[in-house]
Amino acid sequence: MAPRTPADVTALPLETKAALLSGQDFWSTPPVEEAGLPSVVLTDGPHGVRRQEGDFDRIGLLQSLPATCFPPAVAVGSSWDPELAERIGAAVGVEARALGVPVVLGPGVNIKRSPLCGRNFEYYSEDPLLTGVLGAAHVRGQQAQGVGASVKHFAANNQETQRMQVSADVDERTLHEIYLPAFERIVTEARPATVMCAYNRVNGVYASQNHWLLTEVLREQWGFAGVVVSDWGAVDDRVAALAAGLDLQMPGDSGAGNRLVVDAVRAGELDEALVDRSVRRVAALADLVTEPTAGFDADAHHALARELAAGCAVLLRNDGAVLPLAPGTRVAVVGEFARAPRYQGGGSSHVNATRVDDALTALRDLHDGALAFAPGFTLDGSGDAVALREEALAVARDADVTVVFAGLAESDESEGFDRTTIDLPAAQVELIRAVAAAGARTVVVLSSGGIVSLEGWHDDVDAVLAGFLLGQAGGGALADLLTGAVSPSGRLAETIPLRLADTPSHLNFPGEQGHVRYGEGVMVGYRHHVTVDRPVRYPFGHGLGYTTVETGDLRVTATGDDSATVSVTVTNTGNRAGKHVVQVYVATTAGPVRRPARELRAFTKLSLEPGESRTVDLDLDRRAFAYWDVREHGWVVPPGEYTAQVCADAAEVLAEETVTLAGDTVVPELTLGSSVAEWFGHPVVGTPLLEGFLASMPDGAAEVHEGMLQMIGSMPMRRFAADFGAAIPPAELDRLVAVARAARAG
Repeated sequence: MAPRTPADVTALPLETKAALLSGQDFWSTPPVEEAGLPSVVLTDGPHGVRRQEGDFDRIGLLQSLPATCFPPAVAVGSSWDPELAERIGAAVGVEARALGVPVVLGPGVNIKRSPLCGRNFEYYSEDPLLTGVLGAAHVRGQQAQGVGASVKHFAANNQETQRMQVSADVDERTLHEIYLPAFERIVTEARPATVMCAYNRVNGVYASQNHWLLTEVLREQWGFAGVVVSDWGAVDDRVAALAAGLDLQMPGDSGAGNRLVVDAVRAGELDEALVDRSVRRVAALADLVTEPTAGFDADAHHALARELAAGCAVLLRNDGAVLPLAPGTRVAVVGEFARAPRYQGGGSSHVNATRVDDALTALRDLHDGALAFAPGFTLDGSGDAVALREEALAVARDADVTVVFAGLAESDESEGFDRTTIDLPAAQVELIRAVAAAGARTVVVLSSGGIVSLEGWHDDVDAVLAGFLLGQAGGGALADLLTGAVSPSGRLAETIPLRLADTPSHLNFPGEQGHVRYGEGVMVGYRHHVTVDRPVRYPFGHGLGYTTVETGDLRVTATGDDSATVSVTVTNTGNRAGKHVVQVYVATTAGPVRRPARELRAFTKLSLEPGESRTVDLDLDRRAFAYWDVREHGWVVPPGEYTAQVCADAAEVLAEETVTLAGDTVVPELTLGSSVAEWFGHPVVGTPLLEGFLASMPDGAAEVHEGMLQMIGSMPMRRFAADFGAAIPPAELDRLVAVARAARAG
């Protein structure tokens, strides 16, 4: 999207320039006629366009124009399919053009640190690679239609509790390895028009005025050239935010912030060059403004939404091949969600769907056999629970298979608050157990924006299909999957634990007294579970289909000092077509830091006909083997052995092969503040220093001093030299510092 910024934009009056950097109302920037700049509308997404009707002077959550509600990110994450994500982005772009929206706010790519986060339905996964690949695909699809994206919420926005001011206290390595990589991939590969800063503080500093985050990382390290826009109401100090790198404050604040900017410039407290810089960026958004198109094909987009939703659901369990439902099977459908579907999350991303399919109607259309229905429960907990359950048991007893539709209501999870439990409502658990005891075979279909516990009923049922939230056509997609018109191909993008207490962030989430400590470090999600060998109900990456696939002929080849390629053959050994996700993880103990037992480093999704074999090659670049070194403040690939593992999921290794990489030669910095152990272990000066020191000791004292060095290895060399190191002249230490510095410089 090449900018066509007017040449004289920085020559505008200071008051006009300040106004351009703030919304004129809730959803749009002010037009500047003298510079030829139209108003730019930015509105919610990401899984559909929420274009407010009427005036833009209010939030208008319920007054939006009809648009297609595509599968939200929680479902797209489970697809493991970047093509699917790109097609959603493209369709959203088409509808945005029709609705006169130049910038759609999304995708959300925050990591699912805890299953309790109330906004997890808007995020893809607990893994930064999977999240980044899918987010980049969405941005490419949307921006190919001429509609700007806004990747959000930057950064470390992983909860709703106190989201407007909580400080996410995260160490440097964890930020770079877990919470920043998805943003980095999207910025560097897909070049979104905007990046949206988060509400929260990061290590004590509001994201909206965090110079390190918005300028040093985003612009200087990653090369972002677009607009940094605030989340709505995220700016705490307008002048500090502008100086830190935030370009556009949204929404407007009736000019109060503009006056602060003008006053700061005139008082010499803010360089007008910073204002001009942001003005040029915001003015460039004018390139995205076009006349609305003639509309979009709502029926075609609904059909697309149904097709894509079917690729997102995850078949968790299918004992005795109860699914797909065989023709002629007597089916009982139980659960209010079957006719009143839960298909999207609550809050700012809520789309006014063009139409909504329910699974009950779709099953009646598709299933060749008797089908009865009982609601089983109400969504708000009203009604006679006993009578509703008895009605459900009556239809279950008369059926070959009972399909129970269970899940969470919108009031259970939404933007603005976090969950306190991952349990299903007690009435639904009781219903599932009773139906499983009374009926012949039982299938449970789950609808929820985040994972839910399966404990207390999982072992009583024959099959579990996790639909999460599938968008407005999700009911039809679920019917397609249940009847076998489509084979399930989703894989979990988030671990389902046995207990909430087993999750790595449990003791730190959601924090206290304005701070949340990311004490689990890089051990987020499956990284924690596989590293400590903690059993889970279903691991990250798990998912079944209606066919079987075998993996073989694994070959791992080093392609450089810090890269490799993986070749593997997969074969559909069943009698049905299906899709399979090849998952490649890397395991290593190389380097000075604790690494997770394995980390996802490459994946691809394949379509396979019965009997078909395909060989795929997946590249593992430098980052697949690197860790973030807090001393070097950069990525390091330590020399050593790395095992590439092709896995069924994060817990099950199907095939593995080890490769040795030369990695990086890192010469550590030495100062008099470096420890004795660092001095004597230094790759350039360590050996001669130690040998000279021990040689200077009296006869027989060397062994004693070797033991002593173990005890005082953490002592700074400055103190050691003063107290114990008379044999090491200060001039010699200065010389060795210079030698180490020269070696480090290369």
